[in-house]
Amino acid sequence: QVQLVESGGGLVQVGGSLRLSCAASGRTFSTYAVGWFRQVPGKEREFVAAISWIGGDTDYADSVKGRFTISRDNAKNTLYLQMNSLKPEDTAVYYCAACRTLDLVAITTPNRYDYWGQGTQVTVSS
Repeated sequence: QVQLVESGGGLVQVGGSLRLSCAASGRTFSTYAVGWFRQVPGKEREFVAAISWIGGDTDYADSVKGRFTISRDNAKNTLYLQMNSLKPEDTAVYYCAACRTLDLVAITTPNRYDYWGQGTQVTVSS
């Protein structure tokens, strides 16, 4: 089983930047799809960004496209989310997730993912 640990969250002003990391232990990401999701209390978990580990295909939610960048470091078994031009509506708990798959495309559906991190809080202040 894969264990995921997020880090890098915190408080940032509107227009600022933040870089989230997701470190994996156990199995490698070589045959996994990985992604970032976020959740606000009282609302459903929503897709943010995803990447296929093998092919490198990426996908982004319309709300973050052009501002966020997802990437991975195969050697370090680590997933990243670079967040720029942050807005108050980006405030949420951010989770990384992984799912074993042979697909070469990114997976954006949360129900497809089997493993989840504990989450890291991102707060954008106006």
